[in-house]
Amino acid sequence: MSFGSNSVGMGSRVVAEIFPHCHSMASGAIAQFPLSLSIKNAMDAGEMGLIGEQFDPSVVGRIREEEFESRSGSDNVEGASGDDQEANEDGPPRKKKYHRHTPHQIQELESFFKECPHPDEKQRSELSRRLGLESKQIKFWFQNRRTQMKTQMERHENIILRQEHDKLRAENEMLKDAMKNPTCNNCGGPAVPGSVSNYELQQLRIENARLKDELGRICILANKFLGRPLTSSAGPISPQGVNSSLELGVGRNGFGGVANIPGSMMQTSLEFVEGPVMSLTMPHDRNMLIDLALTAMDELIKMAEADSPLWIKSLDGGRDVFNQEEYMRTFSPCIGMKPNGFVTEASREMGMVIINSSALVETMMDANRWAEMFPCMIARSATTDVLLSPSVTGTKNGALQVMVAEFQVLSPLVPVRQAKFLRFCKQHIEGVWAVVDVSIDTNREGLSADPFQTYRRLPSGFVVQDVPNNYSKVTWIEHAEYDESIVHHLCRPLLSSGMGFGAPKWVATLQRQCECLAVLMSSTMTVQDQSGISPIGRKSMLKLAQRMTYNFCSGVCASSVRKWDKLCVGNVGEDVRVLTRKNVNDPGEPPGVVLCAATTVWLPMTRQRLFDFMRDERMRSEWDILSNGGPLQEMVHIAKGQAPGNCVSLLRAGAMNANDSGMLILQETWNDSSGSLVVYAPVDVPSMSMVMNGGDSTCVALLPSGFAILPDGYFGHGGLINSNGTMVKTEGSSNESGGCLLTVGFQILVNSLPTAKLTVESVETVNNLISCTIQKIKAAVLET
Repeated sequence: MSFGSNSVGMGSRVVAEIFPHCHSMASGAIAQFPLSLSIKNAMDAGEMGLIGEQFDPSVVGRIREEEFESRSGSDNVEGASGDDQEANEDGPPRKKKYHRHTPHQIQELESFFKECPHPDEKQRSELSRRLGLESKQIKFWFQNRRTQMKTQMERHENIILRQEHDKLRAENEMLKDAMKNPTCNNCGGPAVPGSVSNYELQQLRIENARLKDELGRICILANKFLGRPLTSSAGPISPQGVNSSLELGVGRNGFGGVANIPGSMMQTSLEFVEGPVMSLTMPHDRNMLIDLALTAMDELIKMAEADSPLWIKSLDGGRDVFNQEEYMRTFSPCIGMKPNGFVTEASREMGMVIINSSALVETMMDANRWAEMFPCMIARSATTDVLLSPSVTGTKNGALQVMVAEFQVLSPLVPVRQAKFLRFCKQHIEGVWAVVDVSIDTNREGLSADPFQTYRRLPSGFVVQDVPNNYSKVTWIEHAEYDESIVHHLCRPLLSSGMGFGAPKWVATLQRQCECLAVLMSSTMTVQDQSGISPIGRKSMLKLAQRMTYNFCSGVCASSVRKWDKLCVGNVGEDVRVLTRKNVNDPGEPPGVVLCAATTVWLPMTRQRLFDFMRDERMRSEWDILSNGGPLQEMVHIAKGQAPGNCVSLLRAGAMNANDSGMLILQETWNDSSGSLVVYAPVDVPSMSMVMNGGDSTCVALLPSGFAILPDGYFGHGGLINSNGTMVKTEGSSNESGGCLLTVGFQILVNSLPTAKLTVESVETVNNLISCTIQKIKAAVLET
């Protein structure tokens, strides 16, 4: 019922006339009315218009009468008009005439109330005309009916709350009784209370940890040999945090190295992944994933066998080509059938690396160290869950974990691959380890939907065996299925050859990184190198170069390491990707609007020839505008491998005038069988002086640019490996490929104000810079 400010006095006066003795009622009598609870609650909450300093308690009688009239449908008071009431203020109250609604009227009103509880004035007029009632009677009836319904709902809620209260009280009593008479969970007898010493608690924790490890090993054996899953009650163990640094990259070899890049690695699980996070809390999911890891390990071992029929030699006998038909006969799909439109990518590579097996395994099982071992292949990585802890403390044998990662190729024409996969480590015999990855099959029952629809990682990994002189023999397997339609046609041969994401790329990178760490360890034995830099200054300079390379790769590949906004400009070619972002508080970059442009082109020259030209300081003026038209002078040279091109160097450009001391350029280059890299960035003299003296390099502002030189997918076997693993002969092929892919990437500060707007002229300037640089390089190399 609605009580407005203008009707309170009238309503109270009418009720007083109907119930002349209501003022003599006791104050507690209000509780006898059915609506008393709702009226009191409304008064307390301030929801009704009756609350005020001049509230008349006699209005409760009116509410009682109206509710009774609505419920019975018998009586209704024909209210007097305002004039009549004013006229009778001084005289005696006049008796009002009652009107009882007929059953037909009540039925019509109830029917209309179900459809429209709040009729407007037009609807009330129509009802009054049809039922022979006044519009005021219709209005009052609907008000009473709404109040009655509200009261019924509140009464029903009170009943439910009372039942919940009784239930909680009964449970509380049961708990009190249980606390008075405690029993032992093991024997069922009465428990003897007593205090437990800290020593006993520590012993119990140690015993509990040992039993969890033993139970995990039993679960693995039961899945593998008994053919049925055994549920483990051990919950997931969160991965222990370790410092991300290259000096931990080879574990027990003791190689020194460079510390980590602050902010470059992901610290929270699945932060960069769009889509739901997979839940692994149910034992059914855990057992299913354990079984998947064991199946993947068996498949990896068979594919790594030297005489396996799953591989056939290429036409020139140099590379292993995947035998798809034999694979289909040997294995059943462990993660479901290949999606429509996907192609298969499979490769195998063997090589010797200067690292022992246990150190390599430790590196691979740590997400941060794994990403630092392969900096240009892994944009980001994280361990999201540990399903099984190692069976023996101090080793990784039996460890099973869920990981997420972003894989990249240094080209804007190849999309970043995001994967969520299992990683399982197992020691087969002394000195022989295997680590396998396999994508989590989200089509299986009990797992959530997969946000990664363009890439699936089939059983992939490596088998490593110790050999003398602290070396290891590595057999690497990469097997994947991906959507080829999202890859630019220029880069498809690169991926199908295995030099993009395949085993040859992984092994070549691993060999170069291990050699780099070995060289850095040996160079730290001396107090100073030929450039006169102390070991702490060299370490600080290597950290700066490492951050420079990370930033260059994130700009070229557009990974989630940094938040880029893609631009679409009409005058820019479709093969040129332009990105922008605003730096406000990152001390490692100049503040303002940063523009990044990158593209990949094919050049008719060998990779080695192009790499030698790019790193030649005497030819720098042919393509680099930072050289000021003259040759560059190498001031510092830090070797990172046996090859002369694998190094970090500090170059000085020629001075523009007598007052100019010249610009310094920090540069890192490397070259292996899978590709080459030249990354550089201008730095100021005071900052580099501070870094070379061992100062903190994280505050040095850098905007790197550079080049990545990749194979074009054609090799000396005179053919191309297509996406199905078969060989295709090409016309004019020779023992050496006559072309390569060149990726060019520039990062430029277009405005020092972060709030400034990017102009079309700035984008066109960077686009012209890329085009002119490529033309200059192509012309200069072909002339030499």
